[in-house]
Amino acid sequence: MKKILLLIPIAVLLSCEQKTQSVTSPVSGDAAFQKLADDYLTGYLAWRPAAGVALGYHQYDGKVTDLRKESLGKELGRLKDFDQHLAATDTASLSTQAFYDFRILRSAIKNEIFTFEDMGTYDKNPMTYANAIDVSIYVKRDFAPIEDRVKSIIAIEKNAANVFTAAKGNLKDSLAKPYVQTAIEIARGSTDFLGGDLKIALKDVKNDSLMKVFNATNKTAIAAINGFVAWLQKEKLPRATNKYAIGEASYKKMLLYSEGITLSPEKILAIGLSELKKEQLVFNAAAKTINPNKKPIDVYHDLQKEHPTAENLIPEVRKNVEAIRKFLTDKNIVTMPSKVNLKVEETPQFGRATSTASNDDPGPFETKATEAFYYITPVDSKWTAKQKEDWLRQFDYYTTDNITIHEAYPGHYTQFLHLNASSATKIEKVFNSYAYVEGWAHYCEKMMADEGYGHNGDTVRAAKFRLTQSGDALLRLCRLCVSIKTHCQGMNIDDATKFFMNNWYQGDKPSRQEALRGTFDPGYLFYTIGKLEILKLRADYEKQEGTNFSLKKFHDEVLDHGMPQIRLLREVMLKDKSTWGDVM
Repeated sequence: MKKILLLIPIAVLLSCEQKTQSVTSPVSGDAAFQKLADDYLTGYLAWRPAAGVALGYHQYDGKVTDLRKESLGKELGRLKDFDQHLAATDTASLSTQAFYDFRILRSAIKNEIFTFEDMGTYDKNPMTYANAIDVSIYVKRDFAPIEDRVKSIIAIEKNAANVFTAAKGNLKDSLAKPYVQTAIEIARGSTDFLGGDLKIALKDVKNDSLMKVFNATNKTAIAAINGFVAWLQKEKLPRATNKYAIGEASYKKMLLYSEGITLSPEKILAIGLSELKKEQLVFNAAAKTINPNKKPIDVYHDLQKEHPTAENLIPEVRKNVEAIRKFLTDKNIVTMPSKVNLKVEETPQFGRATSTASNDDPGPFETKATEAFYYITPVDSKWTAKQKEDWLRQFDYYTTDNITIHEAYPGHYTQFLHLNASSATKIEKVFNSYAYVEGWAHYCEKMMADEGYGHNGDTVRAAKFRLTQSGDALLRLCRLCVSIKTHCQGMNIDDATKFFMNNWYQGDKPSRQEALRGTFDPGYLFYTIGKLEILKLRADYEKQEGTNFSLKKFHDEVLDHGMPQIRLLREVMLKDKSTWGDVM
């Protein structure tokens, strides 16, 4: 469950912004709040039909967001209008459940306004448009007859020219160079998909007249995307700058609106640097157990040589997925729903610019196409021999299992299974916390190593799993530090790359990709923040429960209340109100 924040000010849109009401009638009682929430969701998904399809609402099939300035301004005005209504809500009149949902919704709206006004979604980030013609869901999942899905694909592709006309009208003259470069990569991946995997997926469709329309529309859409790439290369890349930092004021808003965190970036950076030192001690101790005669970094590099070939990377991942799930059941670590449907596949072309491995679940309201996908990004045949080796070293056999723990069991896919099986409300299923979603999966890596996964008492093998788990923890800690240093302290991509190389111990290629991601995804610090918040919650919950504590009980509680900010989860799980705000 990935989310990437795309960043920008929105002054250009203010002239189009729909005026909000100056006086708002108070909302009182659960029924009034629920109506307000339903009205918000209706408008939210109507403007974001792709999000509706991803959630499993297929009345939005074939529809595309109107990205013209006037439409953007109206949506911003709508968001502010609902924010005013929520601000006027009589929260004392709400039940405990409604008040829980109220705060989830309020934060979600604040965060949406933030992405319009402070970050960079529409006038500074060309990535917003680079994959706007995304039709992959229509061939990945069989939620409707194939001919109906082809019609939806055609309807979306017919909007390609409109999307890129809007992009050219919305995007500022001078853009951040990493944004432009990444947008070009994403767009090229999109055309590769439309011209390759998509056509292959539809090769057995028997309706010749429909496929004739598809082929013509698909060709036109590819041409439109290629035209956008050419425009970026000619008009935007020569003028691109390295001005991508969002600044400390906006960073504080991101922390507050996304996760309810009021700690300063400086304080969080201090925590991150301290945890980085602690994790390096864990890393060094594990390396010493494996080979006390070598430097820890050399031991790690030796272990990284134990990796699959480019050809058997995906088969190796598939092999251990079920072994990990069986371990969870045997050790009674978390409740595992019996019905699972997880497929391990290569990352689609259009997603490879920004992902090493990822989980792609069906929507929580999907009733037919319930497959989930665990994606691994393969080696690119165009890379140099060194780049290929650097990439594969990230997938040594022990790290590969750790990635599976994060993405599948008991990480993201298990999160999805619990969410669907729980009594979570619609609001809890639609809106999620970055720190909760990624923090849980990252927490699971350490928890599984602590519980002894994969070694059956073999000390050296256990140390290898610990070393790679610690290496992945170092990656997330580096993300935290680089995010703050980049956006609040002026760190550039070259220095960020060196920071990753020096503290994560990987090569230039993956380190530079992580540094690049940090320019447009400052929220990737939430992997570590969420993990630390969950560890703190577990310690407080164990103290509260005493002899009644069990990992399974704790994990089930964490997973069965939607996808909230951890501070809200503390209120649900902890009885002592004085501890609710103590998240880290």
